[in-house]
Amino acid sequence: MKKIYLLLLLVSSFAFGQGLKNKTDKKQFPAEILEIETFQKELNKEYKTEEETPLRGSNFKKFKSHPFFPIDLNYRVKAKLVKTENAVPFEIPTSSGRTKKYREFGKAYFTLNGVEQVLTVYQSLALLDDPEYQDYLFLPFKDETNGKDTYGGGRYLDLRIPQNDELIIDFNKAYHPFCAYNATDYSCPIVPQNNWLQLPIEAGVKYQDIWFEH
Repeated sequence: MKKIYLLLLLVSSFAFGQGLKNKTDKKQFPAEILEIETFQKELNKEYKTEEETPLRGSNFKKFKSHPFFPIDLNYRVKAKLVKTENAVPFEIPTSSGRTKKYREFGKAYFTLNGVEQVLTVYQSLALLDDPEYQDYLFLPFKDETNGKDTYGGGRYLDLRIPQNDELIIDFNKAYHPFCAYNATDYSCPIVPQNNWLQLPIEAGVKYQDIWFEH
């Protein structure tokens, strides 16, 4: 996902309010739609590239593209980011039973479907030593689509530290961890319970058999 995010940084991004009625109006929001379409295209490309994909064997050979929810700009929200001062590093459990070291960067406060929400964003300690990713933020979350339209273990978002306290969270760019497709070779952070949303996020990558050609 690192290559995907770097490419998306080249595409302009604009914040806007809640309550958008037109889900795919390219004329009204061309930059936002292009950014999401770029994410989808690059994610599919990554999974088709043998050196980058988590897929193995017949799953790799059969893969054509991910299914996505229809692009819905109601799921692109402007959040207020409150940084956590003096955050203490801790270990997040992973799908393999091991742990990975992170620290809490802050809390993102936003409104979705008229309801106030809050999610915690994290920084990977492993990436802090890499100048290219020192401003990289990790946002894992679960919602009511998990186990139905999306992977039961939740999904992830990649973000960057904003220049001010406004953070754009675009759930249209939510993706599944690699272990959703290959639990043998990958160990993925488990979504902390404080990031379980009590509503469906019908945006981003879906998890269905139709991403294979039978």
